[in-house]
Amino acid sequence: MRNLPTITRYLLIANLMIYLFAGILLRYGIDLNTLCGLHYIGSSTFHWWQPVTYMFLHANLSHIFFNMFAVWMFAPVIEQQWGERRFLIYYLVCGLGAALIQEVVWASMAIPPSYLPYLNTIGASGAVFGILFAFGWLFPDVPMFILFIPIPIRARIFVIVYALIELFAGLGSVAGLTADHVAHFAHLGGMFFGWLLILFWRYMDRRGNHTRLDSSSESRFGRFHYQKRVDNEED
Repeated sequence: MRNLPTITRYLLIANLMIYLFAGILLRYGIDLNTLCGLHYIGSSTFHWWQPVTYMFLHANLSHIFFNMFAVWMFAPVIEQQWGERRFLIYYLVCGLGAALIQEVVWASMAIPPSYLPYLNTIGASGAVFGILFAFGWLFPDVPMFILFIPIPIRARIFVIVYALIELFAGLGSVAGLTADHVAHFAHLGGMFFGWLLILFWRYMDRRGNHTRLDSSSESRFGRFHYQKRVDNEED
Protein backbone atom coordinates (compact mmCIF):
# COMPACT_ATOMS: atom_id res chain seq x y z
CA MET A 1 0.00 0.00 0.00
CA ARG A 2 2.87 2.37 0.74
CA ASN A 3 4.07 2.06 -2.85
CA LEU A 4 0.73 3.23 -4.24
CA PRO A 5 0.10 6.89 -5.15
CA THR A 6 -1.58 8.88 -2.39
CA ILE A 7 -5.15 9.21 -3.72
CA THR A 8 -5.29 5.62 -4.94
CA ARG A 9 -4.14 4.41 -1.54
CA TYR A 10 -6.66 6.55 0.32
CA LEU A 11 -9.51 5.42 -1.94
CA LEU A 12 -8.70 1.77 -1.32
CA ILE A 13 -8.46 2.31 2.44
CA ALA A 14 -11.66 4.37 2.58
CA ASN A 15 -13.70 1.82 0.65
CA LEU A 16 -12.41 -1.11 2.70
CA MET A 17 -12.90 0.65 6.03
CA ILE A 18 -16.41 1.80 5.16
CA TYR A 19 -17.31 -1.72 4.03
CA LEU A 20 -16.18 -3.13 7.39
CA PHE A 21 -17.87 -0.30 9.29
CA ALA A 22 -21.15 -0.91 7.46
CA GLY A 23 -21.00 -4.58 8.42
CA ILE A 24 -20.50 -3.67 12.08
CA LEU A 25 -23.37 -1.16 12.08
CA LEU A 26 -25.68 -3.71 10.45
CA ARG A 27 -25.31 -5.92 13.52
CA TYR A 28 -26.77 -3.07 15.56
CA GLY A 29 -29.70 -2.58 13.22
CA ILE A 30 -28.25 0.35 11.23
CA ASP A 31 -28.24 -0.30 7.49
CA LEU A 32 -25.66 2.13 6.07
CA ASN A 33 -26.28 0.87 2.53
CA THR A 34 -29.90 1.97 2.77
CA LEU A 35 -29.20 5.25 4.53
CA CYS A 36 -26.31 6.35 2.30
CA GLY A 37 -27.00 4.44 -0.92
CA LEU A 38 -28.35 6.32 -3.92
CA HIS A 39 -32.16 6.57 -3.94
CA TYR A 40 -34.52 8.01 -6.50
CA ILE A 41 -34.43 11.78 -6.20
CA GLY A 42 -38.22 12.04 -6.17
CA SER A 43 -38.69 9.63 -3.27
CA SER A 44 -38.87 10.25 0.47
CA THR A 45 -35.74 8.17 1.02
CA PHE A 46 -33.45 10.43 -1.03
CA HIS A 47 -30.96 12.64 0.81
CA TRP A 48 -28.52 15.20 -0.56
CA TRP A 49 -25.39 13.29 0.48
CA GLN A 50 -26.28 10.05 -1.31
CA PRO A 51 -24.79 10.92 -4.76
CA VAL A 52 -21.38 10.98 -3.03
CA THR A 53 -21.70 8.39 -0.28
CA TYR A 54 -23.18 5.66 -2.51
CA MET A 55 -19.86 5.22 -4.36
CA PHE A 56 -18.08 4.17 -1.14
CA LEU A 57 -20.55 1.41 -0.27
CA HIS A 58 -20.67 -2.18 -1.50
CA ALA A 59 -23.18 -5.00 -1.29
CA ASN A 60 -20.87 -7.93 -0.56
CA LEU A 61 -17.28 -9.14 -0.58
CA SER A 62 -17.12 -9.95 -4.29
CA HIS A 63 -18.60 -6.55 -5.15
CA ILE A 64 -15.92 -4.60 -3.30
CA PHE A 65 -13.14 -7.01 -4.32
CA PHE A 66 -13.59 -6.58 -8.06
CA ASN A 67 -14.08 -2.82 -7.81
CA MET A 68 -11.02 -2.29 -5.63
CA PHE A 69 -8.99 -4.75 -7.70
CA ALA A 70 -9.67 -2.58 -10.75
CA VAL A 71 -8.71 0.56 -8.80
CA TRP A 72 -5.47 -1.12 -7.66
CA MET A 73 -4.65 -2.22 -11.21
CA PHE A 74 -5.43 0.90 -13.22
CA ALA A 75 -5.62 3.94 -10.92
CA PRO A 76 -1.89 4.24 -10.02
CA VAL A 77 -0.71 4.91 -13.56
CA ILE A 78 -3.50 7.43 -14.14
CA GLU A 79 -2.73 9.27 -10.91
CA GLN A 80 0.98 9.35 -11.79
CA GLN A 81 0.05 10.75 -15.20
CA TRP A 82 -2.38 13.43 -14.04
CA GLY A 83 -1.39 14.17 -10.47
CA GLU A 84 -3.32 13.78 -7.23
CA ARG A 85 -5.74 16.69 -7.55
CA ARG A 86 -6.81 16.01 -11.11
CA PHE A 87 -7.18 12.29 -10.54
CA LEU A 88 -9.36 12.79 -7.44
CA ILE A 89 -11.58 15.24 -9.30
CA TYR A 90 -11.89 12.78 -12.18
CA TYR A 91 -12.83 9.90 -9.85
CA LEU A 92 -15.52 11.90 -8.07
CA VAL A 93 -16.95 13.38 -11.28
CA CYS A 94 -17.26 9.91 -12.81
CA GLY A 95 -19.04 8.68 -9.69
CA LEU A 96 -21.38 11.67 -9.62
CA GLY A 97 -22.03 11.34 -13.35
CA ALA A 98 -22.92 7.69 -12.88
CA ALA A 99 -25.40 8.70 -10.16
CA LEU A 100 -26.98 11.30 -12.45
CA ILE A 101 -27.42 8.80 -15.28
CA GLN A 102 -28.96 6.30 -12.88
CA GLU A 103 -31.45 8.93 -11.73
CA VAL A 104 -32.35 9.66 -15.36
CA VAL A 105 -32.86 5.94 -16.05
CA TRP A 106 -35.13 5.59 -13.03
CA ALA A 107 -37.11 8.67 -14.07
CA SER A 108 -37.61 7.29 -17.58
CA MET A 109 -38.94 3.93 -16.41
CA ALA A 110 -42.56 3.19 -15.59
CA ILE A 111 -41.94 2.38 -11.94
CA PRO A 112 -44.94 2.27 -9.58
CA PRO A 113 -44.81 5.20 -7.12
CA SER A 114 -45.09 2.84 -4.15
CA TYR A 115 -41.85 1.14 -5.23
CA LEU A 116 -39.79 4.32 -5.73
CA PRO A 117 -38.60 4.64 -2.10
CA TYR A 118 -37.03 1.17 -2.35
CA LEU A 119 -34.82 1.93 -5.36
CA ASN A 120 -31.23 1.89 -4.20
CA THR A 121 -27.83 1.79 -5.92
CA ILE A 122 -24.45 1.37 -4.24
CA GLY A 123 -20.88 0.78 -5.39
CA ALA A 124 -17.82 2.43 -6.89
CA SER A 125 -18.42 0.87 -10.30
CA GLY A 126 -19.31 4.16 -12.01
CA ALA A 127 -16.01 5.71 -10.93
CA VAL A 128 -14.18 2.47 -11.76
CA PHE A 129 -15.55 2.44 -15.29
CA GLY A 130 -14.36 6.02 -15.61
CA ILE A 131 -10.89 4.82 -14.59
CA LEU A 132 -11.02 2.07 -17.23
CA PHE A 133 -11.96 4.65 -19.84
CA ALA A 134 -9.10 6.94 -18.80
CA PHE A 135 -6.63 4.05 -19.02
CA GLY A 136 -7.82 3.20 -22.53
CA TRP A 137 -7.54 6.87 -23.48
CA LEU A 138 -4.04 7.38 -22.10
CA PHE A 139 -2.58 4.00 -23.06
CA PRO A 140 -4.68 2.77 -26.00
CA ASP A 141 -2.13 0.29 -27.34
CA VAL A 142 -1.10 -1.39 -24.10
CA PRO A 143 -1.83 -5.15 -24.44
CA MET A 144 -4.15 -6.63 -21.83
CA PHE A 145 -4.63 -10.31 -21.08
CA ILE A 146 -8.07 -11.25 -19.82
CA LEU A 147 -8.48 -14.42 -17.79
CA PHE A 148 -9.34 -17.49 -19.95
CA ILE A 149 -8.55 -15.54 -23.15
CA PRO A 150 -4.91 -16.18 -24.20
CA ILE A 151 -4.93 -13.48 -26.90
CA PRO A 152 -3.74 -9.98 -25.93
CA ILE A 153 -6.30 -7.22 -26.42
CA ARG A 154 -5.39 -3.57 -26.81
CA ALA A 155 -6.64 -1.37 -24.01
CA ARG A 156 -8.87 0.78 -26.24
CA ILE A 157 -10.51 -2.33 -27.74
CA PHE A 158 -11.04 -3.72 -24.26
CA VAL A 159 -12.79 -0.50 -23.18
CA ILE A 160 -14.98 -0.39 -26.29
CA VAL A 161 -16.03 -4.03 -25.95
CA TYR A 162 -16.76 -3.57 -22.25
CA ALA A 163 -18.87 -0.49 -22.97
CA LEU A 164 -20.88 -2.38 -25.59
CA ILE A 165 -21.46 -5.26 -23.18
CA GLU A 166 -22.76 -2.83 -20.58
CA LEU A 167 -24.98 -1.11 -23.15
CA PHE A 168 -26.65 -4.32 -24.30
CA ALA A 169 -26.95 -5.58 -20.72
CA GLY A 170 -28.55 -2.29 -19.70
CA LEU A 171 -31.01 -2.39 -22.58
CA GLY A 172 -31.88 -5.96 -21.70
CA SER A 173 -32.50 -5.01 -18.09
CA VAL A 174 -34.74 -2.07 -19.02
CA ALA A 175 -36.67 -4.26 -21.46
CA GLY A 176 -37.22 -6.85 -18.75
CA LEU A 177 -35.16 -9.51 -20.51
CA THR A 178 -32.68 -9.80 -17.64
CA ALA A 179 -32.88 -9.17 -13.90
CA ASP A 180 -29.29 -9.04 -12.68
CA HIS A 181 -29.85 -6.00 -10.41
CA VAL A 182 -26.79 -4.27 -11.88
CA ALA A 183 -26.82 -0.55 -12.72
CA HIS A 184 -25.38 -0.95 -16.21
CA PHE A 185 -26.29 2.55 -17.36
CA ALA A 186 -24.58 3.99 -14.29
CA HIS A 187 -21.39 2.24 -15.44
CA LEU A 188 -21.78 3.84 -18.86
CA GLY A 189 -22.49 7.15 -17.13
CA GLY A 190 -19.13 6.95 -15.39
CA MET A 191 -17.43 6.44 -18.74
CA PHE A 192 -19.44 9.19 -20.42
CA PHE A 193 -18.71 11.83 -17.80
CA GLY A 194 -15.07 10.75 -17.73
CA TRP A 195 -14.94 11.33 -21.49
CA LEU A 196 -16.55 14.77 -21.13
CA LEU A 197 -14.13 15.78 -18.39
CA ILE A 198 -11.11 14.59 -20.38
CA LEU A 199 -12.28 16.59 -23.40
CA PHE A 200 -12.73 19.67 -21.21
CA TRP A 201 -9.30 19.31 -19.64
CA ARG A 202 -7.73 18.65 -23.01
CA TYR A 203 -9.24 21.87 -24.34
CA MET A 204 -8.07 23.84 -21.29
CA ASP A 205 -4.60 22.30 -21.42
CA ARG A 206 -4.20 23.21 -25.06
CA ARG A 207 -5.20 26.76 -24.30
CA GLY A 208 -2.51 26.78 -21.63
CA ASN A 209 0.04 25.10 -23.91
CA HIS A 210 -0.02 21.87 -21.89
CA THR A 211 -0.41 18.36 -23.33
CA ARG A 212 -0.80 16.18 -20.25
CA LEU A 213 -4.06 14.64 -21.44
CA ASP A 214 -2.85 13.69 -24.92
CA SER A 215 -2.76 9.94 -25.40
CA SER A 216 0.72 10.29 -26.89
CA SER A 217 2.16 11.87 -23.74
CA GLU A 218 4.64 10.00 -21.57
CA SER A 219 4.35 9.37 -17.87
CA ARG A 220 7.45 10.10 -15.87
CA PHE A 221 8.02 6.36 -15.52
CA GLY A 222 7.73 5.61 -19.24
CA ARG A 223 4.61 4.86 -21.21
CA PHE A 224 4.91 1.07 -21.29
CA HIS A 225 6.34 0.59 -17.81
CA TYR A 226 2.89 -0.51 -16.66
CA GLN A 227 2.27 -3.31 -19.15
CA LYS A 228 3.16 -5.89 -16.51
CA ARG A 229 0.51 -4.50 -14.17
CA VAL A 230 -2.45 -5.11 -16.51
CA ASP A 231 -1.91 -8.83 -17.16
CA ASN A 232 -4.70 -11.26 -16.27
CA GLU A 233 -7.32 -8.56 -15.77
CA GLU A 234 -11.00 -9.37 -15.67
CA ASP A 235 -14.04 -7.70 -14.22
